[in-house]
Amino acid sequence: MKLTTRGSVAAAFMACIATAVAVSPAAAGTSAPVDLPLESLETVLPVQAPELRTGVPVPVAGVPDGPRYVTGRMLPENALPAVPFTAELPEITFELPVEDPLGEGSLGALRAVSEASDVMLSSPGASVGAPLSAPRGDLAGQPEPVLPQLALITPVLQGTPAAALLMD
Repeated sequence: MKLTTRGSVAAAFMACIATAVAVSPAAAGTSAPVDLPLESLETVLPVQAPELRTGVPVPVAGVPDGPRYVTGRMLPENALPAVPFTAELPEITFELPVEDPLGEGSLGALRAVSEASDVMLSSPGASVGAPLSAPRGDLAGQPEPVLPQLALITPVLQGTPAAALLMD
């Protein structure tokens, strides 16, 4: 391999590494930015295309509340623990240019903006009881058959989204 070819390959490799390092802090956030291209609407509708900027929340898993052993039960509670997640609903901006109906220019832009807000959610969980009781002394240490109990832990979603409609 020639020296110039090696230099070109090394430069390309260094450019890839620099790009990966520059992008990695943005990818470590809790939302991925998205700009939706709506310019194709101008060919169908006789209006200017609106701009829509938003993001996709990236949920980050937390530590589940593990099984807890309770005296008198053969199986632990929270046999299937609920897993908590946190994410951030990103800011959403929708901007639509408003034309003067008399054809004398633009009246400005109508904007709908929602603020970024934190979201907390947890997956469903379950707790199952055994079909046998704990060993009983009056039955010579033998367990007694009982109806198994099933408890479902409901999923939880908490957030405080807010939005505003503005005319510029």
